[in-house]
This record gives sequence, structure tokens and C-alpha cells, in this order.
Amino acid sequence: MATLLLTAIGTAIGGPIGGSIGALIGQQADRQIFGGGIRQGPRLRELAISTSSYGQPIARHFGRMRVPGSVIWSTDLIESKRKDKGRKGQPSTVAYSYSASFAVALSSTPLARLGRIWADGNLLRGAQGDLKVGGRLRFYSGFGDDPVDPLIAAAKGDAAPAFRDCAYAVFESLELADYGNRIPALSFEIFADGSDNAVSLAGLVPGAAPSAIPLDLPHALGFADEGGALASTLAAIDQVIPLVCTSGPDGLTIASRAAPAGVPVTLPPQLGKSEAGSEEPRHKQRAGTPTRRPAALRYYDDERDYQPGVQRAVGAQKSGRELMIDLPATMSASGARKLATDTANRARWQHETVTWRVGELDPRLNPGCVVRLPASPGLWLIMGWEWHDRGIELELERLAPSASVPQMSDPGESLPPTDLVIPETRLIAMEIPPDANANPATPLIFAAASAENRAWRGAALYALQNNALVDLGETGSRRAIIGTLSEPLAPSPALLFEAGASVAVELVADDLDLSDSDITGLAAGANRMMIGSEVIQFARAVPLGGRVWQLSGLLRGRGGTEQAAAAGHPAQTPAVLLDASLVALDPALAPPLATTRIAAIGINDTDPVIAPLANAGLSRRPLFPVHPRKRIAPDGAALFSWTRRARGQWGWDDAVDVPLVEERELYLAGYGPEPAPNVTWTLSEPSLRLTQAELEALPSVHGPGNLWVKQIGTYGLSPALRIASLS
Repeated sequence: MATLLLTAIGTAIGGPIGGSIGALIGQQADRQIFGGGIRQGPRLRELAISTSSYGQPIARHFGRMRVPGSVIWSTDLIESKRKDKGRKGQPSTVAYSYSASFAVALSSTPLARLGRIWADGNLLRGAQGDLKVGGRLRFYSGFGDDPVDPLIAAAKGDAAPAFRDCAYAVFESLELADYGNRIPALSFEIFADGSDNAVSLAGLVPGAAPSAIPLDLPHALGFADEGGALASTLAAIDQVIPLVCTSGPDGLTIASRAAPAGVPVTLPPQLGKSEAGSEEPRHKQRAGTPTRRPAALRYYDDERDYQPGVQRAVGAQKSGRELMIDLPATMSASGARKLATDTANRARWQHETVTWRVGELDPRLNPGCVVRLPASPGLWLIMGWEWHDRGIELELERLAPSASVPQMSDPGESLPPTDLVIPETRLIAMEIPPDANANPATPLIFAAASAENRAWRGAALYALQNNALVDLGETGSRRAIIGTLSEPLAPSPALLFEAGASVAVELVADDLDLSDSDITGLAAGANRMMIGSEVIQFARAVPLGGRVWQLSGLLRGRGGTEQAAAAGHPAQTPAVLLDASLVALDPALAPPLATTRIAAIGINDTDPVIAPLANAGLSRRPLFPVHPRKRIAPDGAALFSWTRRARGQWGWDDAVDVPLVEERELYLAGYGPEPAPNVTWTLSEPSLRLTQAELEALPSVHGPGNLWVKQIGTYGLSPALRIASLS
């Protein structure tokens, strides 16, 4: 602004010469107000994303960084379709999914390993090396002997490039459903030099001679060199970590400008004395306008997933626009603040220089050496020398005093994406008792799939038939609440609500929850859990810690499973909450047989998870009769009777007979062992009449035994009800 204004005024007053003078004065004023406009070298950027542009340089990386990468090879989108059969009268649907294979270049220098990968801001690959979606990943370090990737070779044939001397990653059949069926915006965490704790830039300047002071970036964990003039890159580093570059017999030497490890050399008294006889050196101001003192440093914050951060120097800041330095390096917040403070401190001393004349030059002294003066405090850096007829004049610059106190700082809040390793699938396949809304002719076969944490993405289900996998659909990402008994469950008559009864269940995950209910909710079917072959209901659920829940207030033997309740259950019996998370299976593909096997394959399942079908035939098995009664007729005959029940009818409505679910009402009565009874009767009514002679003949001919009855259903027999014991 001042340049334009003063140029116009000078031209109006003094013509072209006046305009030149005005422009010079204006430029100096602009530099004082706005700072110097010259800025080259590597820049710190907001987190970039992967691109595929011709002519873009691939950066060199040191230490650990988060980089976008460049797509260097890709296939077209691969479309897959899946036809899902409709269930419960719903039509079939066809679902389409897409995947892609592509390669991304990461660094033009070799890398030690690959860390996390972000896709559209979410984790695609975790710190443990696990992919969060389906697909495969291969990483090539960037050495000259890297092989050709087999997928690229299959696609390109003999013309397939190996991309040697370039570190890159290859994604094969990466599923894109989570990213809008497109290749997502990627960024990669990379580790170079085989070190996670420090960055050495020895490879930044090929051919540089070894230095007594290593060329390290203090407090830095990574650095990116995106190409361009090497001098610009070194100048960018020099703003924060001052460098000393010297050329000598051993070649180019680059070192950090710091105090030597030992005692610095003290210069001899200088030639000639002032009129007062002292040895005071001659001070002078370095040519040029002093630059503004830098007040802040921008960097990549290691504690915030490499997001750009800003740390300001300690101390009072001048009013007006602050000068900020960009350094494309990974640092901690405390380390960045220490560098910002040190940079501001050096700026206060950078214009104090001294000329010192000596008679002869000590061979230990070279440009870049740190020395002491016999009459001045502090340390001084030899910037150069000049030979004169009366000695050698050294040009010295004052080194800023070291601020050794660590600078603590807070990186700020961060909301990193959850990094949970996708767990293996846990699977239980079972047949369950029906409810009133179920089709009595259809077996109710379900898969309960779950996992140890919420990173589980679901699994594909299959039926095993003759060593082949028959597709049964998918589970979805909702986890079923499954577990095992952590202690035995005692037998129960399953007649009344047991308010004091309880059972402990260990679930498969810490974050799975159970809820309470009341008597009204239990009557409506709430909180049903399948334990082995028994269905229970619970009123209260209390977490005990360590995935264990105590369930109390029990209704046992629900849905006609009283016989399983009467037997009880040992510890480690499977337990499954009967809710909407269960996946119904097609009984035509997974028949209700004890030999049926169900398999699940999730993203992180190396082998199929196989579960046998539990409780085969339970959903279509008739419920055994109840309420056995005996009455003696006037002629002395014994009349045995019972009450019929129906599948799916859990409730008992007053004065309403349950419907007949089976094709016809039939019963099988027997005397003796159930598998091979001594005598049997087939009955069409819920009663059995035996004369006095027949009743006495049974134990006398066949020995003592039980008289029992089973209901004959459309698809099998019910369990037996004992109606009498004869001896």
C-alpha cells in the first residue's frame, strides 16, 4: 500500500527519479508493516486427500507422517448382485454392491511400514493392521527389488510396472458400500527410517559430509519434502532449527547451529586497542531491515491424528498481525511450543554481530564454529573471515541464550474415530417355540450372530450341504445378545412366577445390555431368553461386571419347555435373548434336522464359523398334555383324562378353548418304557377308559410301570405326560 502511494507522490513532485525514491521508501515501510513477501520451500497444508493428477511430484518423507498419496493404477468399479428371497410373503429383492482395485503411491523414498488408513475421515485400517471393510491390502516399501504386484500383473500383462523406488499400497476388491460406491478420499499414516521417535534428515542432502552435530529435527517425529529447490527446503528448516552449511575439503557439511558438546574455544585478544586501551570489539548492525519476530508455529499434531496445529511462543506479543512459520513436520504440542519459543528468542539476538581481528587463524576455527570472546559474555558463531594486511578479521554473530526449561502445552481436544479390531463372529443356530402369530406348518429356525465389540460388520450365512456352502443371506450389523450360563441353573417345576429365583449369564461383549420388565410385560412376552432347550422370562437384569449379568424374577418353562426346566442346566449352557436381532433362516435350505449345520463368514473370520442346529424340530413339536385326572366309573372302570394344549398358545384365556393347531386330534397312550412300550392305545379324544380287569392285568403281566400319553401332531409326537403309576 505505501509503495503505491509514495510512488505516485514522488512521481508527481520529482518525476521518474522522485517516483523511484518514493517506491524505495514505500517498500521499506511495507516490509515493516506487513513483513517480507518472499517465502519459498515446503508448506504446511490442511490434511489433503488422495488424488490422481499427472505431473504431481511424490514427496520424500522422513519419520512418521500422514500423507494423501496419488492413485497410480485402478480398475473400473466391479458390480456384484445378490438376490435375497423374500420371507413371510414378501417379494424377493436384488441388491447390488460395488468394489474396486487400485494402487496408491505414498513416498518416493522407502518406507519402513504402513500404519493407519483413513477413508472419508473414518478409519479404513486400524493400528493393528485390520481392514474395517471387505477387501485385501498389500504394501510395497519402495526398494529397488520390490516384485510386481500380482493383481497389476494380471491386469496389465507383460507391460505391468513394478513402481520400484516408490512406496505404494495396493487395494484388491475393496468394498465401497460404506463410501457411496466410489473410491473414497484416502490418507495414510506412514513410517520411514524405521524410527518412531526421532527424525534424521541425513538423507535430505545426498553427498553431504558427516557432521559432528547430527542433522536432526529436535522435537520432530516426521518431515515432508515435496520437492523443489533444495536451498528452499533448507531455508524453511533454518527458520526453526538454524543450520550451518559449510564447504570444505570433505565436501558439504550441514549441521545444527548449537553449542558444542565440549568447552568452546576462546579467541585470542584482538589486534590493536582502542584509545582507552581496552579490547572492546567493534559492534555493527547487519545490513537490511530487521524482520518481525516470529510469534507462532504451524505443524502437524501427533496427538490429534496429524491435524494441523498452532503453538505460540511464550511471552508478550506485539500488537498487530503476528508472523507465523509453517513447518511440514509432525510434532507434539509441547515440542512445537518449545521450538516456537526458541525461534522467537533467537530473533531477539539475531542482529548482534561483532568483528574481531586476530593475528593468525587457529586451525580449530572454521566458519560455523562456536567460540567465546575474552571480554564479552555468551557464545558467538563464526559466520566468516576476511584476510587483511594487518591480520584476519572474523565476523561473529551472537548465539541466543538457551532456554532449557521445557514448554508444556495442550494440543486441544480431538475426536478420533474409534479404532476397534473387527472381532470374530460368534454364532448359535437354533429352532425356537412358536408364538400365536407363527405359521404352524413352518419351522422357526434362527441364527443368532454376535461378536465381542461393535466394530463387527455382520456376516454372510450359509448352510452346509455335502461340503458345499448354500447361501442363506446376511446377518446385518446388529449383534444378537448371546452368552453362556456362568453357573448352573437349578431344576424348576415351572408352575409359578419365581420372584426369588436368579441365574447368572456371561454375555459375549461388554457393551451388550439387558433391561428390566414387570409382570405385565412378562405376560406380553417380554424378556424371553432361550437357555439350552428351555425358554425363560426374567423381570430384572443387574450387571455384575466382567460381562456377567444376574437375571432374577423368573418364569420358567415357557412355550411348552417345562420338561427342559425340570431337568435344569449346567454351567456354560448357551443363552440367547429372543428379540428382533435374530435372523430367520429358510427351512428349505436349512431343514429342522439334528444334522443341519449353519456357517457364518465375517470380514475378520479366517475360517467359517460353524454351529449345529440346536433343538431341531422344537417349533413343530406338539406340546404335551397337562392336568392329568382320574375318575372311577360306577361299573368300577378307571377313566383317565387330560387337557390338550396347542403350539404357539402361550396364554390361557378364561373360558376359551385353545385352537387345534394339528390336522386332527389324536393321542398315543402307552404303558411301560416310552421308546418300547408294552401296550399302546391310539385315541381321538383326551381320555382313556380301562376296566378293572385291564387295570389289574397291566402290572401283573408286564410288571410295574407308568401309564403315559402323548399328543400325535402333524409333524411328530409331543413329550409324554405321566398319568398314573401302576404296581
